[in-house]
Amino acid sequence: MSEWPAPVGEQALHGPAGEFVLRTEPHSEAHPMALLSQFLVAFGSACGRGAYYQVEADRHYTNEFVVLVGPTATGRKGSSWGHVRRLLGDADSAFSGCLAGGLSSGEGLIAQVRDHADEDGGQAPADKRRLVVEPEFAQTLKVLAREGNTLSAIVRQAWDGEPLQTIVRNDPLRATGASIGIVGHITRDELLRYLTATELANGFANRFLPVAVKRSKLLPFGGALDGARFAEIRDAVRLALRFAQQHRPITFDDAARERWIDTYEQLSTARPGLAGAATARAEAHTVRLALIYALLDLSEHIGLEHLEAALAVWRYSADSARWIFGDALGDPTADELWQAAKERPAGLTRTEVSEVFSRNKKRREIERALGVLEDAGRLHRTTRPVERGRAAEVWIPVLAPAA
Repeated sequence: MSEWPAPVGEQALHGPAGEFVLRTEPHSEAHPMALLSQFLVAFGSACGRGAYYQVEADRHYTNEFVVLVGPTATGRKGSSWGHVRRLLGDADSAFSGCLAGGLSSGEGLIAQVRDHADEDGGQAPADKRRLVVEPEFAQTLKVLAREGNTLSAIVRQAWDGEPLQTIVRNDPLRATGASIGIVGHITRDELLRYLTATELANGFANRFLPVAVKRSKLLPFGGALDGARFAEIRDAVRLALRFAQQHRPITFDDAARERWIDTYEQLSTARPGLAGAATARAEAHTVRLALIYALLDLSEHIGLEHLEAALAVWRYSADSARWIFGDALGDPTADELWQAAKERPAGLTRTEVSEVFSRNKKRREIERALGVLEDAGRLHRTTRPVERGRAAEVWIPVLAPAA
């Protein structure tokens, strides 16, 4: 298993988001990143379809998805959400009515923000902001596996900010201009058990920021931020929401633009394995986070400090993905062979490769797995002299240097 992520960089604790975490964390057993990531997602959802960042023909609004992943069920994920819900509810009382749960179908999600009254006379909501909080995200992942369920496709459309609709003959559902955020809570074992290769490949998983969290301390009686300190943060968030809800583009300033150019290639580089698939939207997540930090500062431009804060959050999320998935490729044969190869730094001959599987794998399957590992940069093929001048094919593991 990969190591637990290093603490998030201080750059992430910028502005009102940082103040909320620094002032709340001493009173809570919650992990600092549980507080920070949920605050950013909740604030982004509360902004609605206001300010945005435009790239080519696409607009990135502030809606985001996050899944908090703990080593066990006792990671205080729920208590961390309680602090965020209280703050956003006090800053914008109407937003309390925009919280939802029970992701079970695409149609159900569209109905929350539909354009028109339904056939039973239910009125279309005037407020199309929704923050879906799923404390049992494993149940959501189970739903995705049901044949004919539209939830995965609708969730992907919601993150993209596209119109949501179902194609049916009678009473079709449609929602435009909605702003949907999602917060999920799950254990690492549950995520690995229920997240399918399909959802990793189709872009469902990489629309969520994976964030590793655990209990930070023991506080038998708990606590909460209160008094003047709470009011100060609440008032700052209230002002930021009014600023963010104005519909207008937000652009990079000169310093942030240069930093974005420097880091864009690294963010865009495809990485192999399950962790790579889960973090394949690095650029989009980073720019949305930077936009949220800028709006919290009442800024009409994404500054260098906002981009650095977003990059720090993204690095923690990418490290979380590596902790969750390790170096698995999601290919059972290739992964089994890789585990064996790591224990043989001098390399494996063809005979030894076959022995990994007790000679029960067909040659074609072994060839395919070797090709997968070679393409992923995990194995390097070479030759080694043997008796009578012959050469044996050897597969050398490409191991990361020791820290």
